[in-house]
Amino acid sequence: MLSVDGDADAAVEARIRIGWNKCRQFVALLTNKEISLIMRGRLYRSCVRSSMLHGRETWPVRKENEVVLQWTEMRMVRWMCDVKVKDRVPGKEVRERPGLDDIISVLPKQVALVWACVVKRSQ
Repeated sequence: MLSVDGDADAAVEARIRIGWNKCRQFVALLTNKEISLIMRGRLYRSCVRSSMLHGRETWPVRKENEVVLQWTEMRMVRWMCDVKVKDRVPGKEVRERPGLDDIISVLPKQVALVWACVVKRSQ
């Protein structure tokens, strides 16, 4: 979903809405204290993050889009870990608890891997 200007703001907003819907769908598991944070992180990574980043290789993402994705993911992870902003826990530490990487560091790796598979199939 590219706009006339060629940016992907609409696509990013749509994927964020889908990510929040997935997060609400799995809220019982993601916030369950009986499940370890590592397992909840794996569930988040495989269901919520993957749905937010689906189709990412076609987006001409700008810095503003990356910031919005990062901000949204941090809100979801803080909710999952039951960490409030007023607790003043650094974001890096919050992401390390469930074993997650920063969403921005994940983006280029996934794009390169997807395009490598596309090129290989076309040959």
